[in-house]
Amino acid sequence: MINILRAPDSQQSQRLRLNTLIRLRWLAIVGQSIAVLVVAYGLKFPLPVSMCFALIACSAWMNLWLTFRYPAAHRLGPLAAFAILTFDSLQLAGLLYMTGGLTNPFSVLLSVPVVISAASLPLRFTATLGVLVIVAATLLVFFHLPLPWYENAPLPMPFIYVAGMWMAVFASIAFTAIYAFRVAAEARLLANALAATELVLQREQHLSALDGLAAAAAHELGTPLATITVVAKEMEKALGKDPKFGEDVKLLRSQSERCREILKRLTSLSSEGEAHLSRLPLTSLVEEVTAPHRDFGISIRLRPGERIGPEPVGQRSPGVIYGLGNLVENAVDFAKKTVTISWNWDSEEVSFAITDDGPGFPPEIIDRIGEPYMSTRQGTEAGGGLGLGLFIAKTLLERSGATLDFRNSSGLGEGAVVQVTWPRAVFLNPEQLSGTMFDNA
Repeated sequence: MINILRAPDSQQSQRLRLNTLIRLRWLAIVGQSIAVLVVAYGLKFPLPVSMCFALIACSAWMNLWLTFRYPAAHRLGPLAAFAILTFDSLQLAGLLYMTGGLTNPFSVLLSVPVVISAASLPLRFTATLGVLVIVAATLLVFFHLPLPWYENAPLPMPFIYVAGMWMAVFASIAFTAIYAFRVAAEARLLANALAATELVLQREQHLSALDGLAAAAAHELGTPLATITVVAKEMEKALGKDPKFGEDVKLLRSQSERCREILKRLTSLSSEGEAHLSRLPLTSLVEEVTAPHRDFGISIRLRPGERIGPEPVGQRSPGVIYGLGNLVENAVDFAKKTVTISWNWDSEEVSFAITDDGPGFPPEIIDRIGEPYMSTRQGTEAGGGLGLGLFIAKTLLERSGATLDFRNSSGLGEGAVVQVTWPRAVFLNPEQLSGTMFDNA
């Protein structure tokens, strides 16, 4: 399980798809070209058109080279993506130098490469690119060609306006990039955690299918084994009491009969237990999720609560069993001496509560429990302390229709309580032969 829950390699999760970057760069190239044409030939402002298009052509040439050099599905490593975004930042800074520097209203676009970096590259690359863009913006305050304007009506810009534009560029880079970085980081963590959830669920479903495989094997082996038994009987009759082969034939027949008995038990278990194993009463569910955790030096007490009406019977779900088992395991890990499991039901809902006598949940994270990579654990062992276990348990249980409530018994240090509650409607009544409880899990 540790290997399943290990966080994916960050280098693999932070690779920018080349086709995405190429499309964004073509959009920038088209926008820059239209802006230059409109200013130079539409508004008739003086503009170094040839120099501007030379810089735009450099960007277009790089796009063409990347398109023909790599397949569309290619993913750039962080360093390669950083190099391309650095080029784009310098190219845009060059265009701004020839078109008024920070007095150009398009100067806020300097933040775009930094935002792209924040959404897809490691923090160190984004920080480096951000510093580079801020330096370029600072130089553009003092070094730039005049802003294109009517020749006979100069448009002087006060320094305070230019300083304000510098602050706008700085603020847009800082706040937008930080926001994009946080959103992208949380999205990556969530995607990794969901992938781990699917792996765990597949594993549990695979284990649940083993009884079906056993029944299928018993059915398939029945016919050839019956043939072997018949042949053994005929050989025993033909050889009689031949001392050379009699014992071997007798052993062959006895072992074939033994195999038949084993297959009969497997088939009987499958036919008798198919309905039993596919439907699980709540008390049996409690026993099943607590049994694996009784031998770890922590006392597990079962305390049934108020029970109104017939006992709920649910469709057996590997996801629900794993989710509840993970919550019990977490309680055992943090308990000092005792974990108490209580459950109750009525006509409206079914409730399952796990209480331990450990330190309880820290107040600063109690509202965030169940988020991926959010944990109260202090250890740093591989795969542990990442909060993935609780995230997976919460996800699987919520998919079954449950709601989870994490709280402390009465205060910090008094123990933690996790309560899982389902609407009664998602369970079967004992007299029902079919239903959909936990089908979503």
